[in-house]
Amino acid sequence: MFGFSVKSVTAVLTAVVIVSGASSLEAQSAHRKRRESNANRKARIERTIQDTYTHKWEVGGGGGYLRFRSGEDLQRNNEVTWWVSGTYYMNPKLGILADVQGSYGNAKVGNTIYNIQNPQISQYTFMAGPSYRVYAKEKYAASIFGTVGAGIGKFDSGSKNIPAVNLGIWPSETRAVFSVGANLDYNFYPNLAIRVTPLYLGSTWGGTIQNNLGVNVGVIYRFGRIK
Repeated sequence: MFGFSVKSVTAVLTAVVIVSGASSLEAQSAHRKRRESNANRKARIERTIQDTYTHKWEVGGGGGYLRFRSGEDLQRNNEVTWWVSGTYYMNPKLGILADVQGSYGNAKVGNTIYNIQNPQISQYTFMAGPSYRVYAKEKYAASIFGTVGAGIGKFDSGSKNIPAVNLGIWPSETRAVFSVGANLDYNFYPNLAIRVTPLYLGSTWGGTIQNNLGVNVGVIYRFGRIK
């Protein structure tokens, strides 16, 4: 009876040792797999980042909003915009940006002797300058830019042949414009992203400086490779 009990206890202890050893091996194996999985994930993310930000070209377009001052003594008016841009990257961070934007709104001229209420106005800007990428991750990126160029103001197109200056609006002319802002990207794929751009637009119609704020939204497509 006692011998049988000793054999039983020995068998049980042996089984416990075997199970414990197997559990320990399984835990070590799972830990190694997690470690390998994390390493693979990090490597994949690094490959995606490399693939995303070694494109030589970016082109894009979309629409937006601009808060614009259309005359020295006039209230600011809301404008809708469209834009297209292209960027040539010399390295993953530094590029040369060129953009074209059109803006459309109605000047708030109030009551005038000409009986013209809020005539339509438009502006077109053509600018270029440096862009520098300050943040670059798998899904998100941010860059800052500064551009300068020329702006064409069409301020009497809706004034029924009344000169714009008679309504207190800037004269229709071509003047210097400049802009600074930030491009904020969310990447769907390495070559495709949605972009939001808060910006400042400085214009000089009428020989004075107008400080205008706006935001653009659109889609960016990347292609080519930096060598």
